[in-house]
Formats: sequence, structure tokens, C-alpha cells
Amino acid sequence: MTVSHIDTAHTNNDSLDSQLAIDEGTHTVAPLDNKTSDDTADSRHGAATTARQWQVLSQLQRNRWVGTTHVYEQLILAGFDISLRTVQRDLNALAKRFPIEKNNANPQGWRWEDDAPLQSLPHMNLSQAVAFNMVEANLSQLLPPVILDELFPWFDLARRQLKHSKVTHSWIDRVRIEPATQPLIAPHIDLDSKDNIYHALFYQLQIKACYTRSNKSQASEYILNPIAIIQRGVIIYLLATRTDDSENIIRTFALHRFATVEILESAAKTPDNFQLDNYLDAGGMGFSHPLFSQLPNHGKYTAIELQFTKQAGKSLTESKLSDDQIVTINSDESLTIQATVNLTSQLVWWLRGFGNGLLDAKPELLHQAVLDKELDSH
Repeated sequence: MTVSHIDTAHTNNDSLDSQLAIDEGTHTVAPLDNKTSDDTADSRHGAATTARQWQVLSQLQRNRWVGTTHVYEQLILAGFDISLRTVQRDLNALAKRFPIEKNNANPQGWRWEDDAPLQSLPHMNLSQAVAFNMVEANLSQLLPPVILDELFPWFDLARRQLKHSKVTHSWIDRVRIEPATQPLIAPHIDLDSKDNIYHALFYQLQIKACYTRSNKSQASEYILNPIAIIQRGVIIYLLATRTDDSENIIRTFALHRFATVEILESAAKTPDNFQLDNYLDAGGMGFSHPLFSQLPNHGKYTAIELQFTKQAGKSLTESKLSDDQIVTINSDESLTIQATVNLTSQLVWWLRGFGNGLLDAKPELLHQAVLDKELDSH
């Protein structure tokens, strides 16, 4: 990552080395352009000082005072062999060139000034590095390339931050996100097609796509209006309308079935009053159930009551179905769960997973859907 674009009120566009390579004893800028062996050693010393002082700056926050001891401890964890006094000298020296301030408390605290332009300073502490690492591992599939390109330097910085930390160097091997359902292997997606779809969606442009439907062996060519991206399990879907469809029906296209995608210059058209959440709540992704069409709003925001055995319902005492959930422990130690949810096929499938652990369900249509597998909506 280059650092030549750092711009703060206190830098006057100086290079990073000239700002941070400050001699610990005299607070003068270390020379970097001479060729003698002594000067080479000074240059190495200046580079080490730059790295250390960069880490000092990375520990400071805008809205909270950070103590000198905390900064010192974080640098020790990051592998720097220094003293508390060195950190104190660094902070005082950096305050002359960067928009940071100290308070008069005991112990003393430091922070970035309120108007400090931090957006141009690629600093990162260990907690932030962990967060970026998890974003890269778990959300990269859903982020458009234009955003991934912007985030890549931060992902790279996070990896290096974790790699060089004595405490968190093995963090990647210590954290996992496990799916609650049977894990499946994601189908192969043509990367060029995926990138073009995300680009078109991001900039609201139409696409010309070569797409093979699940019930066909030959691909067809469509001009599509991209509307939204949805990931369900390991499958990523594009919501779009076809320009040759006079009814303007919103359709789902699995990304792994695209062979080629060309971005067009024409603007994509989104149906009037389209709201993604409303579309999903109405069962737009195939989550509707035929029985629930008999209920008001097709079962949306319906009060339900579920009775579980003690063991089966235990997890719901910790992970709620809804914010208004009420748990009642019955005399026979069974649990009654009351909540307001959307009645969908997904809810039906989930309740079936409890088997005999689900003792009863209300309204009656919900219980009937759980018991009658022949009524599943495909």
C-alpha cells in the first residue's frame, strides 16, 4: 500500500518518512538520502522508527482518550521491543506534526482531534484487523468488485497486522463461522460474469446475458434489468426483469448458470415501488406456502404459539424468534414460545427439523403445514 496520499492539516504534503522518522532523542527528522554506512544504519533506524510511530498513531481514536500505557501494551503485543518512555516521546513528537491532542488527566490520554481527516490515514488496530479479516472471509461473495477493489488494501493491511502480532498471528486458525444447516459446496461461478453482474447492479445498467435455465440444456440470450443480489445458502441469485417481458415480472437467476454477461450502456429499469424486503416477505424467493394464502397478508406478521419439549426448545431461550418473544415454562417442563413472525415455507422446514421435539403449533394452519409434507411449495 502506498502512503504518499496522506493529507492532514499538519503535514503540508510531506512524505511519510519525513513526518514519522523522528529521532527519539532530538525529535529531528532522520536523513534518508546519504550513502555512507553510518547513514545506511541511520536509514534503517529511521525506517524502524517510522513503523513504530505508525503503530502509535493507529492506536488512537477520535472520540475516546487512549492512555499511553495502553498504546505501549499494544505495541508490545505487535512485536515492538520498546519502553514506555519511548512511546511517550513518540506521542509528544507526533503531536507536533499530526492532529492529535492530549488531556491533563492522570494517567494521560491521547486522541485524534475532532477535525482530523482520518479518512486518508490507513491506520488499523488489532481489533479492526480482526473485523476486516472476517469481512473478507465471509462477505467477499456479496460485495461488488468496485467495492472489493477499494477494500483490498485494508484486507491486506489486516492480514499483515495479524501476521506480525504475537497474540493474534494465529487468529485465522481460531475463528470459524459454521452454518446452522447442512453445509453444501457452492457451485462454480464464472468470475467475469459475476463481476459484470455486480458492476451493472452497482451502476444500475442493463446486461446482455447468456443464461441456461435449470430445466433446459441449451443457453438462451436475455437482456436483463438487474434489481438486487440475494444469497440463500451457498447459492447467489440475481433478481432481474427481462426486457422482452411486457408484464415486467421479477425473476430469479442463479449466478452459476450465467455463461457470459455483457454490460450495456442503457440504464436498468426497476419496477415502480419495488422494495426488496417487501419482496422477500411476500415469498418472492419461493418461501411462500399454499396454506398461508388463506391468512390475512398471506401470514405476514402473524402471532404464533409453539410448544416444545424442554430439550428441543432450550435454544430458543437464548436465540429469539422475534423481539416480542415470550417463553413460558409449563408444569410438565415443556416450553411454550409466543412470537410474531412471517409464516413461510422456511419456517415450516425449520420446525420440521425439531421432529418429535415440537409438541404443538398455532395457528392450526401452521401445524398442518408442518405435518403435511405434500403441501410443500416448490
